[in-house]
Amino acid sequence: MTAAPSKLLENHKKIERNVSLLALFAFVTVAIGGIIEVAPLFWIDNTIEKVKGMRPYTPLEQAGRDIYVREGCYLCHSQMIRPFRDEVERYGHYSLAAESMYDHPFQWGSKRTGPDLARVGGRYSDEWHVQHLTDPRSVVPESVMPTYAFLSKRELSAGDVAAELTALRRVGVPYSKEDIVRAEEDLRAQADPDAKAGDLLKRYPKAQVRDFDGDPSRLTEMDALVAYLQVLGTMVDVNGAAAQEELAREKGR
Repeated sequence: MTAAPSKLLENHKKIERNVSLLALFAFVTVAIGGIIEVAPLFWIDNTIEKVKGMRPYTPLEQAGRDIYVREGCYLCHSQMIRPFRDEVERYGHYSLAAESMYDHPFQWGSKRTGPDLARVGGRYSDEWHVQHLTDPRSVVPESVMPTYAFLSKRELSAGDVAAELTALRRVGVPYSKEDIVRAEEDLRAQADPDAKAGDLLKRYPKAQVRDFDGDPSRLTEMDALVAYLQVLGTMVDVNGAAAQEELAREKGR
């Protein structure tokens, strides 16, 4: 009865003491696991179910997102609400996979110093966001967030907007040729309520056209960042989309 376990232990010791053999078995194990995880992806149409309402960011929202990443906001704020009761009650409906499908890179985050921002859009006014970014402790006394008052003083310099949209299109974000050609025009029109936005709202449903930073005479980095924050979590009817995802999962079983 003890011979077999004893021999097994001896064989195990040989593997542990032989670095080459251990590496070989580890590689084979990881390779098998990897194949099992990855191979099915080649036989399904899409790993993310598309949901109604999702669209690419407008040029202004994308510029705001670039500022968000540049300033390291993702280090303290996640954008993924987990499907747990305490998170849903505090932050809103749990995040759907489709809501991050056009994010490069995604902003899920692994740590929260401040609250999750996945559904912050529309929760506060533009004025609140501007004041919060200018002097966080004036609206949230216990905040440890740095001040970003300089955003209101900096003219927005988004670089070659058309080139950025072209790059995003190459990785799967469905910007049309018209979106790319009119990128610079769209960027400025969204923050100017007196400008002719053309068919901006047709190409970008639910885009918010207005002055965001309180100074309509200038287009600032504050305009862009607030425009980005105000769109987070507003594109999708999450309850309807969640039901659609559940139905798709049931069909796939």
